[in-house]
Amino acid sequence: MTPPEILQFLSDLARAWPDAETELHYSSPFTLLIAVVLSAQATDASVNRVTPALFAAAPTPAAMVALGEEGVAALIRTIGLWRNKAKNVVELSRQMLEHHNGEVPGTREALEALAGVGRKTANVVLNVAFHQPTVPVDTHVFRLANRTGLGRGKTVEAVEAALERRIPADMIRDSHHWLILQGRYVCKARKPECWRCAASEPCLYPAKTDRPTLKPPRRTA
Repeated sequence: MTPPEILQFLSDLARAWPDAETELHYSSPFTLLIAVVLSAQATDASVNRVTPALFAAAPTPAAMVALGEEGVAALIRTIGLWRNKAKNVVELSRQMLEHHNGEVPGTREALEALAGVGRKTANVVLNVAFHQPTVPVDTHVFRLANRTGLGRGKTVEAVEAALERRIPADMIRDSHHWLILQGRYVCKARKPECWRCAASEPCLYPAKTDRPTLKPPRRTA
């Protein structure tokens, strides 16, 4: 996409998703961090089903450490990779107490040093909790950026760099939410629903899908 096309594409998405924000439920930077860690290879909806009980039992790092790995595991077993996630959640809480006085650190380097926290998770926390202009690249953003021509790359890091370079500075932070929601609900993996896309005009995807035709009802004798 050219710069004018990028501006039009993102402006169209902004109008389509005017109230876009993370769909994970959280009440503090700490609970946001935990929710994002739990969401790896799991849907936001599945995470939102387990976090109310988890956060009621352990709303702080100290309470999470006290709950322990088995206690956390018992509350999150319906999500993918729950055993490893329970271990990481308790360990990152311990690390926060030891190194950050129980506070969520506000730098990518410090976040990525915590157990179970990768670059995408760190970027989400920086974007949502600390209002920093990061572009977390999950599967939806990666697919949409490559498919539309917004910021193509063969790796997550390459796509992230392309998006940060190409998206206007005043749109970077919000664009993360627009792209995720668009990828989750419209520009779907198997078959994008181009006929209801608000930003189809500047999109460079060559095989745009048409509105499906409704089959006439069967005639009954």
